[in-house]
Amino acid sequence: MKITFLGTGTSQGIPVIGSDHPVCLSSNPKDKRLRVSVLVEWDDFAYVVDCGPDFRQQMLRVNCNRIDGVVFTHEHADHTAGLDDIRPFYFRQGDIPFYAHKRVLGELQKRFDYIFTTKVKYPGVPSVIQHEIKNEPFQLGNLQVIPINGMHHKLQVFGFRFGDFAYLTDMKTVEDEEIEKLKGVKILVVNALREKEHLSHFNITEAIAFIDKVQPETAYLTHISHYLGFHDEVQQMLPKNVFLAYDNLQLEL
Repeated sequence: MKITFLGTGTSQGIPVIGSDHPVCLSSNPKDKRLRVSVLVEWDDFAYVVDCGPDFRQQMLRVNCNRIDGVVFTHEHADHTAGLDDIRPFYFRQGDIPFYAHKRVLGELQKRFDYIFTTKVKYPGVPSVIQHEIKNEPFQLGNLQVIPINGMHHKLQVFGFRFGDFAYLTDMKTVEDEEIEKLKGVKILVVNALREKEHLSHFNITEAIAFIDKVQPETAYLTHISHYLGFHDEVQQMLPKNVFLAYDNLQLEL
């Protein structure tokens, strides 16, 4: 299995438009973060988790020319706003499978009604195949994927376990029975927004405490804001098996 971090930033990305914060002015490529997303590949399969506003740039940057589907964690714009840019994949492959909670599918149908309409469609508009995710295992290719249910303040979100790899973002609370689903995972990815506590995201202290509960072999932090600090400085303060993810980082299992 190969995991590629397409984006590791928070909803505004880094640098933030118009910001003079030192991290936004950094020349270190690891401090430049597109909106959060990950590409998971195994055997002959390739799935993207989330499809944010930087989706086109991300696909070009990693030279991705085929996906087997898009899996959605939740409906917020930084995770869904790039949906129209599935068109090149649709033109080559046909209808693109989507996997999401029923509520998320409903939100996408409202925001992108021209894609989901069953009436006369404008030429060139992509079509999708909808798959509703519940809090139970589902199949992607030849792999059984396990949803991890959590709360993003008052909004339900899904993380996903792909075999020995688990990806969680936009989490604030996760119940113990959901954490049990993660036991034995080798690589865990979890959100860590900043140092200061946040209403709907783990801060870095909460993220590390969560990692301690799961006990993966290695862990990576994502959905990072500029307020967390410079990549290289933050990395020096982390436990030995915890790493800051960065855009274009590739992992193999």
